[in-house]
Amino acid sequence: MRGLNLRVDFRKMRQKYGILLVLVVLFVISSLLNENFLSIRNLTNISRQISITTILAFGETILIICGMLDLSCGSVLALAGLLSVSLYKTTGDLFLAFLLAIAIAVLCNILNGLMVTKFDTPPFIATLAMMTMARGAALLYTNGQNIYQIGNYIVFGQGSIGGVPTPIIFLVLIAIVTWYLLNHTRLGRSIYAIGGNEEAAIASGINVKRVKMKAYIINGLFVGLAGVIFMSRVNAGLPNGAVGFEFEALTASIIGGTSFSGGIGTAWGTIIGAFIVGILNNIMNLVGLNAYLQQIIRGAIIALAVIYDMYAKKMRVKRKLGSIEEAA
Repeated sequence: MRGLNLRVDFRKMRQKYGILLVLVVLFVISSLLNENFLSIRNLTNISRQISITTILAFGETILIICGMLDLSCGSVLALAGLLSVSLYKTTGDLFLAFLLAIAIAVLCNILNGLMVTKFDTPPFIATLAMMTMARGAALLYTNGQNIYQIGNYIVFGQGSIGGVPTPIIFLVLIAIVTWYLLNHTRLGRSIYAIGGNEEAAIASGINVKRVKMKAYIINGLFVGLAGVIFMSRVNAGLPNGAVGFEFEALTASIIGGTSFSGGIGTAWGTIIGAFIVGILNNIMNLVGLNAYLQQIIRGAIIALAVIYDMYAKKMRVKRKLGSIEEAA
């Protein structure tokens, strides 16, 4: 009996702290591979570099927990950020430009939500369609040309407050908001309930369509903010910017323990997953690994994360069935 309890305790510890242990091991290995890894400048650069995709990952985490996803966030980011830069160049109003980016991203996600909730379109198809439309709209708006000389707009992504880069400040704020939303609000509990068992959530009186729409709207807020930071960081309005960011966000979320099956995931797991991806990318660059080989490694990581997620799901089902048989 004691051996069984130890196995149960070990399993709980592994589930709770396993991803953190992976981050620590990766951190130690990276510090041994390159002497520049532990420099304050490099660690700050990692945090700054992952800020945009991590903010997107928080939106993905909320959606995936709720049983959905967003493949359009990279394209919507580009459209929202591009229009924001354009408005700033016209008006010189930073606040108005910021609000426009948020509004555009929220509008696109409302359309995603409507396709999913009103027309029962699978989230994969709905957001894939939005990905194509948003990217096309961004390219059409500038005829494929970049917008340069954006002036003080760079303050969002290149400024600092008290010596802390603004992207990192935004990242921390969004992490806290996501954590609070998922753990201390009725909406968060509803999101977990829907992802865990949508039929049971409906039976318990949860307005599933409303919750899903709210999840997409929150995702839109995060995507709009990411769009502003991205264009500010690259010091230009890029209609072809942020290509593939949706996959980096999904990778960070899944590596952080968010289950594609829905109902499982945490904000802190996502940020740990994002740092794992960020550190891995950083050390591969520091050691001079071939860029094509880096792509292969990233793809393998995504595959392994999904395989592990499916394996963990099967183990959870087996444990539940075992508990039911023991009770019977």
